[in-house]
Order: sequence, then structure tokens, then C-alpha cells
Amino acid sequence: MKMFLLAAAVFFFLSSQSPQASMLVGGESVYTVRKGDTVELIGARLGVNWKQIVRENRLDPQKPLKKGTTLRVNTRRIVPLVVEDGIIINIPDRTLYYFKAGQIDTIFPVALGMVPRKDADWTTPLGKFTVLRKEKNPAWYVPKSIQSEMEAEGKPVETVVPPGPDNPLGRYALKTSLAGILIHETIRPQSVYHFRSHGCIRVMPEHMEKFFDRVAVNTPGELVYLPVKVALSDDGRVFLEAHGDFYKKIKDLRAAAKAVIEAQGLSGIVDWEKVEKVLKDRDGIPRDVTITQEMTYQARRDTRGQRRTD
Repeated sequence: MKMFLLAAAVFFFLSSQSPQASMLVGGESVYTVRKGDTVELIGARLGVNWKQIVRENRLDPQKPLKKGTTLRVNTRRIVPLVVEDGIIINIPDRTLYYFKAGQIDTIFPVALGMVPRKDADWTTPLGKFTVLRKEKNPAWYVPKSIQSEMEAEGKPVETVVPPGPDNPLGRYALKTSLAGILIHETIRPQSVYHFRSHGCIRVMPEHMEKFFDRVAVNTPGELVYLPVKVALSDDGRVFLEAHGDFYKKIKDLRAAAKAVIEAQGLSGIVDWEKVEKVLKDRDGIPRDVTITQEMTYQARRDTRGQRRTD
């Protein structure tokens, strides 16, 4: 379903971005369990909260999945921003969007920097970047900060990890213009669609292998922070997608959502109880928050009644 992006920015650091035509991608589908799959691994592969898969399929998370089992999954999401060419990574929805000639070429989930802690900040930075270099079978030159963490945790301190199965960068890495930030394959696929890195962007092996061949050096990109996305469908329905404020950049998510909806002139066709539920659940799935015809009819009756009273 073609969608039109109604809110591309709520924070001052995104003020240079303007709303552009966008679309709703993904949707309801069926996934067939592969050998070795776990619910968490499936969630990482598809970019879906594994707990959502458990709920919708009434699974017992303590029991192993059987190969061939079919699961209902919802991979629908609103594209946060459209660019002519380049990479957009929206931190709250842990997803990379790659565009060519104004069209989506590739979408896949990623792992990002850990949520802020009192003793360390491993968050993935925001901002624009460029792909500087592509490396196959890269060596990992361990940053001083991670060496210090290894020492503090009583682990052997490594300065360089050569290519191979134990290298956290995997087989493919893209060096970006952001200091110390790589987009790379991960040897820990279950970490994808989580906040578990030291700032880098981790990618599932099956996704990175294809993406590495498609992306070129000097490709532009941007890391953005949009936990709330609102869109209007062609048939006039309002969709709201909400994620957690993982990096604690918003004082009030409800106020931010309300401001975005009102700024687009949609408050009159939005059911605020539905909005409240979406913000409470924060399941990352676009939900229809349009006011029902019955509620619209009742509102009109109330208005007419008020006018007669006046």
C-alpha cells in the first residue's frame, strides 16, 4: 500500500530533513522454520520482536521449534525517510533502508550500539556519513576503549583480531566517515534487531553478503532517530508506528506523537485512545489509528446538538 510520510522529524538535529513521499513496506506473511532456528533468530532475521512472534503464534518459548513449522509474522513498517540514493538507518526501529534512484533497493534489520549506561556510552552516533571503503575478510583493530573494557572484565586484551571465524567483523565490512563506525557482518546473528554493539552497525550474514556487492564506495548515508512515524494511506486511514525511546532522547513520547499528528492536521480523524494504545505497546508495527465512522457520526451529532443548545 502506497503511503505518504507525514512526519520525518521531531527533533532539532533532524530539522534539515523534510517530509517526503514514502510507503508502507512488508506486511502479514508466513515464515517456515528452518533447521537451527530459534524464535529470537527468526526475529533477528525478519526485524520483528521475537516476543510478538511468540504471542501471535501462541508458542511456548521454552520449547524448540520444529523444522517446517509455519509461523505468522508481521514485518510491516513505515519508511522513515526517502532519499534519491543512499543509506538511511533509523535507530529506534533498528532497520537499514538502501535507496537507488529514489526507490527502495534493500531493507534489512541491524544491531546497534548498546543503550546508555552510567559507566559507558556505546550508543551509535547520529548524523550523515559516507562509505569510505569496502573490505573483504577484514582484520579488526580493537579500539582502545574496547581494550580497556576487556581489561576491566578480566578478559585477554587483544589489539588485532585477524580474519577468520572468530573475527567479530565477519567476512564483510564497510568503513564509514563516522569515527570508529563500521557497517559489518556479524558472527553473532542473534544480536541483530537489538542494541548490543559498541556503536557499529551489525548485519546478518545473509543480508550483508548481498548488500556488500550492491553498495558502492562514496555512497552517502545518515543515521536518524525517529521513534514515532505517522502516515496517511491513499484511502484516508492514519497509521502510527511507535518504538521505544532507547537512547532517551525524548522527554515525552506521547507529546511528540501528539505534536506530529496535530502538525499534519490529522487530529480530527484520529482516535486518541488507539494512539495511546500504540504508544503503550510500542511494538514497532504500524497500526491503524483512524477514528471509526460511528465515532465520526456521533461527533457530528454532538456538534449539532451543541449548536441547537447555543
